[in-house]
Formats: sequence, C-alpha cells, structure tokens
Amino acid sequence: MKPLLEVENVDAGYGFLQVLWEVSLHVEEGEFVCLLGANGAGKTTTLKTIAGFIAPQGGDVRFKSQSIGGKPAHTISSMGISFVSEMLNLFTNMTVRENLLLGAYNVRDKQKQLEALNFVYSLFPRLKEREKQLAGTMSGGERKMLAIARGMMSQPEMLLVDEPSLGLAPQLVTNVFDALVTLQQRGVTILLVEQNVASALRIADRGYVLEQGKIAIEGKSSDLTNNEHVRSAYMGI
Repeated sequence: MKPLLEVENVDAGYGFLQVLWEVSLHVEEGEFVCLLGANGAGKTTTLKTIAGFIAPQGGDVRFKSQSIGGKPAHTISSMGISFVSEMLNLFTNMTVRENLLLGAYNVRDKQKQLEALNFVYSLFPRLKEREKQLAGTMSGGERKMLAIARGMMSQPEMLLVDEPSLGLAPQLVTNVFDALVTLQQRGVTILLVEQNVASALRIADRGYVLEQGKIAIEGKSSDLTNNEHVRSAYMGI
C-alpha cells in the first residue's frame, strides 16, 4: 500500500535562496509523524511546499498517489490537506465561531458544517465558551487552539501543524498536544513541525530530523529519543 503522503527528493526555497535539498519523507495513513530541527533547518519550508504555498524546484510531492507538487494551496486544501501555520492567520476582528465557519468554506452541506463545529467544540471546550468573543482579544494559547480547530473544520484527512507549542505556557502545550493525539485517535493523519523535541517524540509514532535543509536522521520516536546526537543537540541531555 502506498503512503498517504510522499515527499520525494524535493528541492525548494525562495527565489534564488535554496532551503531544501533532496528532502524525502513519507507519512502513512493514520500516522503521527514529527519533523524536527533547529531554527532555519527548513521545517516550515517543507510544510509550505507540501501545502502548496511554495512550488518545489525539484522532486515531487504526492498525496494519495497523486502528484500535488506545484498545485495551488486552495486545490491541495480541497483534496484533504489542512495547514495550520505558525502565523495562525486568524481574522482578529471576527468572532471565534465566525473564524471556525470560515474554515469550512469548502463544506457546502450546512449539516456537515454543524457536525464539524460540534466536533471542534468537543475537542476544545474553551472555544465553545468563547464562541462570541473576538479572536483578537483571546490569549495566545486560545488562539493556537482556534487555529487548529479552524484547520479541522474542513474535515481534512491530513493535518500539517507548524510549531503549535511556540510561546505557550507548559500547561497549554500539554492541552494542545493532547488535542492532537485525540485527532490522530479519531483517524486524522498528522505531520507536526516542532522545536519542543522531547514533547513531540512522546506523542509521535516516527520522526525526521532536518539539518541544513537535508534529512539527517529518521526513525521511530523511541529510537530518536535514545539517539545520542538528538539527545545532545536538541534535548540538552
């Protein structure tokens, strides 16, 4: 059986600046995979290339065996991939509920929209409590929850999540990661970019380590947790 997502020998970057060099990875259906590395290693660029915000300069990206490399982001989103950016990109002058419903813009069935809304409210009860609140008045942790919830409103098969723990208090990090685990348990395939290496490896099935735009190490989370280089370079052990 083919993996749900395949990234094969991808080169990518911004204009003349090449960031990724022959990056290859795969994610099986239902898997939780993390992409680790230092700042500037190319993690976010990898997600943006998969999501269609950057066209690969070489290699290919396939989703359900279909080439999506170079397709526009809205096309890739409609195929079942949702990208939760580190930048969040929320509409701050709109309410929580309005932001969520915008995430379901490609779901025409009103009943399915309501089902998706109830699902994300069950995942993040705090959003239900604040559904009439303007997104711009929420705390950092609440905005992260809203961004992930909005990403789920299109009922994607795969979720790309960029740095969900960035800037959050430890308890909120736990809440967000618990929600991601719940999503996987409900059948969503997840590719997570995260600098909190220890926490990411605790919840992911497998991981890849990017260094200077290339995959340096890959393996099961347990193997990466015990890898001497990973422990010294990324976990301070």
